[in-house]
Amino acid sequence: MFVKITTSGPRQYVKLVESYRDASGVSRQKVIATLGRLEDIQAGETDALVNGLLRVTGRPTLDEGTGEIDFTSARSFGDTWMLTALWNELGFSDAFRRVLRPRRQFDAEALLRVMVFNRLCDPKSKLGIHRWLEGAIVPGVDPESVTHSHLLRTMDTLVECSDALESAMAGLLRPLIDQTLSVVFYDLTTISAEGQTEQNADLREYGLSKNGGVERQVMLGVVQTADGLPIHHEVFAGNTAESTTLIPTLTKILERYPIERVVVVADRGLLSLDNLESLQKMTVGNRPLEFILAIPARRYGEFDTLLEGHHAQHCVGATQEVVGELGWQGQRLIVSHDPEAAGTQSELRDKRIEALERDAELWAGKLVDQETGRAYRGRKLSDAGVTARFYKAVTDAHLGHILKVSLNSKDFEYDLDEKALKRARMLDGKLLLVTNMPDHTPEEIVSRYKSLADIERGFRVLKSEIEIDPMFHRLPNRIRAHAMICFLALVLFHVLQMRLKAKNSPYSPNRMLEVVRGIQHHQVTLHRKQSAKGLTTLTPEQKDLFDTVNLPKPSKIAL
Repeated sequence: MFVKITTSGPRQYVKLVESYRDASGVSRQKVIATLGRLEDIQAGETDALVNGLLRVTGRPTLDEGTGEIDFTSARSFGDTWMLTALWNELGFSDAFRRVLRPRRQFDAEALLRVMVFNRLCDPKSKLGIHRWLEGAIVPGVDPESVTHSHLLRTMDTLVECSDALESAMAGLLRPLIDQTLSVVFYDLTTISAEGQTEQNADLREYGLSKNGGVERQVMLGVVQTADGLPIHHEVFAGNTAESTTLIPTLTKILERYPIERVVVVADRGLLSLDNLESLQKMTVGNRPLEFILAIPARRYGEFDTLLEGHHAQHCVGATQEVVGELGWQGQRLIVSHDPEAAGTQSELRDKRIEALERDAELWAGKLVDQETGRAYRGRKLSDAGVTARFYKAVTDAHLGHILKVSLNSKDFEYDLDEKALKRARMLDGKLLLVTNMPDHTPEEIVSRYKSLADIERGFRVLKSEIEIDPMFHRLPNRIRAHAMICFLALVLFHVLQMRLKAKNSPYSPNRMLEVVRGIQHHQVTLHRKQSAKGLTTLTPEQKDLFDTVNLPKPSKIAL
């Protein structure tokens, strides 16, 4: 038997038909029953009959469904939920939306949030963000609204509103900073830049990279508190002298953070005599700006006489770190000597000098032999060639101040400057700090400076977890916007790190986000018509992590 639809005038009827063969073997059909009009059956008037037949055969009824289950791909949710909760708790959502909304008809704050979270969850290019969103949900963001053009326009808006955004962020971060005494650390790193094109006011310039060698790059300056919280950043051209960036950056910091007492800690490359004079003139309220700056002693010859007596009296023969104090240009000069580091530096230098002198002796011997008629395999040596070769080797070893190569002589000649070697050995293992802090011991000053290593860890986070390096943008404003996005990601990273550290948690922010990323959004369709969605059940580990950083756990209501 089968179902047949027949037409009679304007109407269609559904009939139950039986097929059979008559006595002569001819195939025939006869109507067993007319089930009714087609439109009535589609409206469900025969559902009871159909359900009865399904029940007799042991199959699911129409109400029970087809029994089919379809799953969509799971999408990560826990990490973006945690970051969204932190973003909102810090006040970034409301503050940034007020700044950005008047500039664009689309939700630029939501797109900024997407780009910042992407740096922490799965760093991608702006085009790669679309691929990331195929497997991730950012709460409150419609993936269809995240277009490549809107992402780039949001980046342009960030630069247009940079002053307002940075002022808003400063206002939100102030409660996290000690308003009575704040120690701030300032340092720069280099970010390699791809591409060979040239732009007006290009930030991608060739300079000496922190990784060694000369490459096309931009420079990024970061200011952070003693707790490791980043509070300010600046982008400079790749060939900018570090010492010229200190005063302008500090001026902005003092304007945005009204703190009663500020101590600035900075590394050797940021000190020049002009900087020192300008720092002495800066004030915080009614008191002078305080500073701890490392001195590149090898750059200034005046320290030879100043340190000679101190070195002979306290450092020679020392078996453990020695910290002392001298006076220099009306300021406190703190001298720290590490005998172990000094021995290592001196030994390494001596080995390099010995190796260079062996090479020089070998080349000089070949030159003399050639003059007496002895032949060697390969190209004949010349004094000029050996001089150039030895000079490059000395320069690469950074020993040009000790091994003086005679470039103007027609013969190959060099001289070992014993005075320069003695000076280098005297400065080995020494850390020189100039400060105007009156109420700290020399040991405390050294301890404060050594905390500067925390900012180096921040740079490593930027380059490894957040992947700011290398930079593929070419337009100056896009470079600045990319740096701002990565800086905001660094702020969130360190706030999470501070909360984990406060609870003595062994987790790093990176590991924590990886664990909560396992909380996923699932969607299933039952019987082709019933749809259901939900979240992965949280494990005890995931629940503890949300409690540790004091952020709300994800819930189905959020979906």
